[in-house]
Parts: sequence; structure tokens; C-alpha cells
Amino acid sequence: MMTRSVRIGLQLQPQHADYKAIRETAARAEDLGADIVFNWDHFYPLYGDAEGKHFECWTMLGAWAEATSRVEIGALVTCNSYRNPELLADMARTVDHISDGRLILGIGSGWFEKDYEEYGYEFGTAGGRLDDLAESLPRIESRLAKVNPAPTRHIPVLIGGGGEKKTLKLVAKHADIWHGFGDPEVVERKVGILQQHCADIGRDISEIEISTGVREGDPSELGAKLRELGVSLFTVGVGGPDYDLGQLEQWIKWRDAQNS
Repeated sequence: MMTRSVRIGLQLQPQHADYKAIRETAARAEDLGADIVFNWDHFYPLYGDAEGKHFECWTMLGAWAEATSRVEIGALVTCNSYRNPELLADMARTVDHISDGRLILGIGSGWFEKDYEEYGYEFGTAGGRLDDLAESLPRIESRLAKVNPAPTRHIPVLIGGGGEKKTLKLVAKHADIWHGFGDPEVVERKVGILQQHCADIGRDISEIEISTGVREGDPSELGAKLRELGVSLFTVGVGGPDYDLGQLEQWIKWRDAQNS
């Protein structure tokens, strides 16, 4: 597997905070040296006060494209159910241009039932939502090939999720980045399955950047174990109202030591 440089992302969760605090935290993360700043695509907080403050994903990414200058930006992840695939492709292309080519198109099948119920989307089943994602990805690719002006670059597609039969098969076929969660044993299993899906279609798994969310823990210990499994993108999550970037700083220091 190709050895990639370590990259560090921040998932800046747009919950329980005023937008000013979110914008300032994105700027701080960029100043600290983060490689990517992600938000997420939900309509309500995922933890804490279920009716607490929350902001929409893609309008925020358009603002971040202007408010930052170096970091890549994206959703971890966009819910495929919430937007027509052709529209999403056009939105991605537009943010790609606003940001001068810094957008990552993160996408997944969706799972948070409250979003669906409150905003009038059909929740259906997990399998049905994955089937919808499988149908949407070629439509997104097709629309990106048609828009005028074209994207500034090949917009990297990140697919989130660890489903072994469907999700990882979609990763093998469509993704530039796979994002998952779990301890090293889980990651090792998922990477092995992804490798088989890639082999089945004649793709080299080294073409796919392996990403994982990291929680509390010593980067030198956890990072080293995940690195051995091919993980090169490590993302720290922080929620409002007080965004603590202490863990992000630890991972950035570890990254710098690894890449030196």
C-alpha cells in the first residue's frame, strides 16, 4: 500500500454555538495547521440539547470557502437523501470554485431519523438509503462532467461508513477517500474487506486515502497503530459552544513529527 503523508482534519460540529464562534474556530484550526476543516450535514444537534442551536451544512461551506485560504473544506458527510444528486454536484462545483479548488465532496447514505422526519424526507430503510446512494454517485459524476465552467480540479469524493457489503463496495468504485471509525482491530478488518472489493474491480487500494475519526487518546500510540494499517487522514471532532482545539494541536504535532 502506498505510504501517504499524514494529514489532520477537524470536524467542526455546527451545533450549540453561534456562527461567529464557528467561523472563528475554523480560522483558528487553519492557523494551527490543520489540513482539512469539515462540518457535518444535519439539521439538529447529535448530542446535548436535542433542540439546541444548529446550522445548515452547505451554505456554511460556501462561507468557509471565502473565510479560509489554505485548508481543504467539506462535509463529514453530506446526506445523500437531502438533495437531488445533480443539484449537489452543482453545489460542489460552485464551492470548489469559490474556494479555489479546496473542496472535498464527503457523502454518505444518511442515518439520523429526526432530520428526515422533521424536514419531510422519507426515512425508509438503511438498505434502501444505500441503494439510493449507489444510484446517486454516477449521477453526480455525470453532472460534474457537464457543468460549465468545469470544476477547478477532480473534486475528491469521500464516502463515509463501514458497511461491508454495500458501502465499502461503493468506496472501491467511486471514492478517493474512505472515512470510517473504530479501533485498530475494526479498521484492519474494514481495510481488508475494502482491499478485496478493490481487487474485484481491478482497482489498486492505494488510490484510496484511508481516513478515520479519532477520539481521546495519545496520538503517538493510537496514531502509530492506525498508520500501520494504512490510515493517513486522522480527524478530531469538536462540538460547541466552547470549541476546544487542544486535541487537534496534539495530533498536528504528531503529524509534523511523522512527516519530517
